[in-house]
Amino acid sequence: MGVEAHATNERVTGRTWTVRLDPVGRGRADVRVSCSRPACPAQVLPSAAVGRTAAVEHLKAHLRAGPAPRASVYCACRAEECHTHIRPAGPRERPAPWRCGGAVVLAVVTDREGRWWRVMECCSRCAAAHPTAKIVATAPVQDGPAPVGSSRAAAAPASTGPAAVSAVGPHFSHSAPEAAVPHQVPSSRPARPTRQRRGRRGRIAQRFVPHDLRPVALRDELAELGELFRAYQQRAEPDLEVLADLHARKAKAFAAWADVTADTELRLDAQRAEQAAETVRLQHLHRIGEAPDDQEPAVARLLTAPAQWDHARAVLTHVADHAPLPGPDARLLVVMLTLRTAHSGIGNLVGQDLKGLPLSDAEHLVGQLLECGWLGIAGTVEELIASRPECPTRISVPSLTPDEGDPGPFTFGRKMRPKLSGWAQRVVGEKKLRKAKTAAEVRLLALALATGVDADGQLGPQGQGIGLDVLSSWCDVAPGDLPELVDRLAAADWLAEAAVTDTLLTGRLTERVLPLSCPLT
Repeated sequence: MGVEAHATNERVTGRTWTVRLDPVGRGRADVRVSCSRPACPAQVLPSAAVGRTAAVEHLKAHLRAGPAPRASVYCACRAEECHTHIRPAGPRERPAPWRCGGAVVLAVVTDREGRWWRVMECCSRCAAAHPTAKIVATAPVQDGPAPVGSSRAAAAPASTGPAAVSAVGPHFSHSAPEAAVPHQVPSSRPARPTRQRRGRRGRIAQRFVPHDLRPVALRDELAELGELFRAYQQRAEPDLEVLADLHARKAKAFAAWADVTADTELRLDAQRAEQAAETVRLQHLHRIGEAPDDQEPAVARLLTAPAQWDHARAVLTHVADHAPLPGPDARLLVVMLTLRTAHSGIGNLVGQDLKGLPLSDAEHLVGQLLECGWLGIAGTVEELIASRPECPTRISVPSLTPDEGDPGPFTFGRKMRPKLSGWAQRVVGEKKLRKAKTAAEVRLLALALATGVDADGQLGPQGQGIGLDVLSSWCDVAPGDLPELVDRLAAADWLAEAAVTDTLLTGRLTERVLPLSCPLT
């Protein structure tokens, strides 16, 4: 009776200490690393990454130098009445005490943000209750059954000698060992025969790897990859090179898995993993300031896909073939109005849209388009010029309006139209072109060159140049006027290394305007 009453009180509380990473002050990059052990002074380090590395190394040094976990202690977290030891059994039931069990271990618990690391000497069952706990050492198993942290005393062995009593562990009775009353210990329950595992079973990407998957090397590779991905997620700092290699291995393994099982979903997962490996590898190269051998650093273009580039060229080609009026001013106005009404033949326009274009007489041009029947507006030309964004004017282009027999000249959808219109507006209203007060023909040439370059910005297919006859027809100017327009674009930092021959314009777009380009595919 006395043994059971005083067992828990006489047990030694497990060791525990914490290493923390805290900011020094608001708006500062340096951090403070502190340890709860009294002999460890705090350190101030210049950044969170350096501080996290120092904290982990400090913790490892304690673990290497400190003693192994002791089998005679009860859980350190139990002394603090953590939520694990006092947990409700149900929403309306009284809290039930937690029963400790298993060997005593030394566990490291950390938060997911990597701000603190806590070492606890506790039972293995309590360590398993913490989702982030990692066991670094386990106490040796005692000779007799002694549940860790339990209030029940360890049973005395059948032998009454002093050596036999001391071999059990701590002696919790006030009487001397020789006076202890021997009692019969029930024979231990025979060990349950363990079921032999049929094969390694793992989990990767929310999929369980079948234990009977063949070949065995593929099964083991998938199981190992799942463990490596989960270990990577626990890293304090990302390593894109390691992650790219993991995705590449996953792509190869999933492709082999798909070949064995003929599963289409596995093959699609393999393709996605291959794309992820390429993307992560490219991010890693850009982060370290290098570029792949076969690819320059990517350009963040306003229009991102080859289909969008083809649609932009289709609009410009259509306007060049169906322009209702001559002259570069009329051509530029028709381009912008076509992009406003390209999908349904109907759109909205305000006076600022016209005033922002370099047109000599916008009101006269709109009147001419009305007279020839190419354009229709709700109201008068004066009302259109005076209209504001809160009350736009509705316009229509009959030749672009689809019907049952004619779907219209363009194949792109409703969401594509504003992207193309915004791209053309950015090119025509580019800052340096606008500040230089360039005329309509210069901005038409900028549109033509933006859609006639390769991926590197070189003019023409494979950088071979663009024919002067094509540019002259598009800008609606004489071929002899093109060199002056090219000089104006070069002065506005649009063109570099430009050279005009009798038949070709060669050169390249500058890095500044590459995001506005639509490369030839």
